[in-house]
Amino acid sequence: MFGLDSSDMVFRIPALLAALTVHEYAHARVADYLGDPTPARAERLTLNPIAHLDPVGLIMLWLFQFGWAKPVPINPYCFRNGRNGIIMVSFAGPASNILLALFSALALGIMAKFNVNSYAVEQVLWLLYSYNIMFAIFNLLPFPPLDGSKIVEVLLPARAAELYERMAPYAPFLLVGLIYLGVISAITYPLQRFLSLIIHSIVGVLL
Repeated sequence: MFGLDSSDMVFRIPALLAALTVHEYAHARVADYLGDPTPARAERLTLNPIAHLDPVGLIMLWLFQFGWAKPVPINPYCFRNGRNGIIMVSFAGPASNILLALFSALALGIMAKFNVNSYAVEQVLWLLYSYNIMFAIFNLLPFPPLDGSKIVEVLLPARAAELYERMAPYAPFLLVGLIYLGVISAITYPLQRFLSLIIHSIVGVLL
C-alpha cells in the first residue's frame, strides 16, 4: 500500500520518510509527556529518520509494496493516567499524520494562490499529503499491531479484550491477506476520501 515506485523515487522517498518519522516521533513524544522514559532511553525522541527505520520493513516495502517503521517501545505502567495514556499514545501517530497532511495541503494551496511553480516541491508535497492520509486511516484499523487495535483493546471489556489479544499473533497475516484481496482498500478508500474532503474544506476556509 505504501510502496516505492522507482519511476519517481526521488520524490517518494522524502515524503515517505517524513510521514513515517513524524508518526513514530509523535508516539514517542506523547509517551514521554505522559511520564514514560522508555522512548527517550531508546533514543526515539528524534526526527532523525534513521532512528525510526526498520530494515525488514524497508525491504518489504521495496519488494511487496507494504512495509513498516520500527515501533516505539513504551511502558504503559509509567503513564500518569493509565489506560487513557495508551489511547493518547496510540492516537498520536495517526493524528500527527493528519496534521502533516493538512500542512501539505496548505502549502500546496499557498503555492497555487501565489503562482509559485516548482514541479519538485509540488510532487513531494502531494506525495506527503497522500502518504499521510493513507497512514492516518490505515493505522487506525483495529488489526494488531496497528494503532487502532491498541485503542480498541483498551475500550473493550476485560474478557473481550483478552480474546482480542489472543488473535494478535495471527492478525498481521490476516491483514496482509486482506490487503492483497483488496478488502482493506475497499474499507480505507472511502475514509481517506472523507478525511481528504475535511482537510480541503479547512484549507478552503483558511485560504
